[in-house]
Amino acid sequence: MFENLSERLERSFKLLKGEGKITELNVAETLKDVRRALLDADVSFKVARDFTDDVKAKALGSHVLTAVRPGEMMVKIVHDELVNLMGGKAEDVNLKGEPAVMLIAGLQGSGKTTFSGKLANYLKTKKNRQPVLIACDVYRPAAIEQLKILGEQIRVPVYTEEENRNPVQIAKNGIAFAKARGFNVVIVDTAGRLAIDEEMMNEIAAIKAGVNPQETLFVVDSMTGQDAVNTAKEFNDRLNFDGVVLTKLDGDTRGGAALSIRSVVKKPIKFMSSGEKMDALDIFHPERMASRILGMGDIVSLVEKAQEQLDAEEARKLQKKLAKDQFNFNDFYKQIQQVKKMGNIKDLMGMIPGAGKMLKNIEFDDNAFKSIEAMILSMTPHERENPHVINSSRRKRIAEGSGMNITEINKLIKQFEESRKMMKTAMAAKPPKSHRRR
Repeated sequence: MFENLSERLERSFKLLKGEGKITELNVAETLKDVRRALLDADVSFKVARDFTDDVKAKALGSHVLTAVRPGEMMVKIVHDELVNLMGGKAEDVNLKGEPAVMLIAGLQGSGKTTFSGKLANYLKTKKNRQPVLIACDVYRPAAIEQLKILGEQIRVPVYTEEENRNPVQIAKNGIAFAKARGFNVVIVDTAGRLAIDEEMMNEIAAIKAGVNPQETLFVVDSMTGQDAVNTAKEFNDRLNFDGVVLTKLDGDTRGGAALSIRSVVKKPIKFMSSGEKMDALDIFHPERMASRILGMGDIVSLVEKAQEQLDAEEARKLQKKLAKDQFNFNDFYKQIQQVKKMGNIKDLMGMIPGAGKMLKNIEFDDNAFKSIEAMILSMTPHERENPHVINSSRRKRIAEGSGMNITEINKLIKQFEESRKMMKTAMAAKPPKSHRRR
């Protein structure tokens, strides 16, 4: 997401490169290009115009006119205005209530049911809650079955009444079920339609009135661009929802919805979702997203993801092995598994400042490590434990066993040795921590 917008903005800022100071003339030229970039990203005309007007007002302030590096100053101003445009700060969901009731709404195909499962998993694993899912989509074929499958994956119960065609009553009965069994969060997955219609609006409004949720979340497919913003406005006019969820952010989207929706409905974007995996859900942080749009990366999110997967005991063992030069292919394999748990590789690389641009034309998928894993698993336990014994005949056998060629095996072993040297050097350069109290 935002790949093209990031490139366009970078080109816009280059207009100021080499300028002695910010002037009304060079600001106007730069912001004309910025506005065009925003419109191409499917940001609404009004939002793009207001945004560039705000940036211009800040850029022409007396304290900015004398800036030594106007390009850098403009990036800072645009960054701050992007943060404001997307809501200023992250906002979590309201979990007050026994149980806390969360109503999920949106058009058919927006990803409501998948998001409902992801939200349940998030609340269970990150918030230590005991959620239950309620299946209130009584129209879409296999909707109930889909929710059941997701519930099984994350080990969260799903309340269903397959003979009952009244979603309001199902929701009420599901809440009573949750109360009786001590569940403290209820997530109500509702039906959508292919387009907004009066019947759908009346039904979702009736469910909201019937269950009085602590949180109503509107789920929108970010790939629908400006249509997503118009749909959000119509839903908000009827439901007065509490927050927005942007789904399918891993698709080929221009990002206009994320930049426009907050300004139009005046409601925060609370979550962003990508992919089908149940842990692929993140709280929306406007500041971090602004940094990513401007190619600054998002180191904070990257570190958080790493810490979630980090096993402290394993890290301590690895540190010892590196110190003794005993790092082997078993350790290498474990590191790969931890990286895979962190999420989509290209998304992770995009969190590193500058890396997203370098990797623009490189495709990563969930099988990015498949060939490396195949080669390591084709080694004997002795070879994995003692990489130095892997001679030419062993390399040939590993190549045949993994379906790779000798060149790939040689490349893997060379990369492994370089990684081991690099990690050992980094360890040696790191000053030892003192645990003594003075």
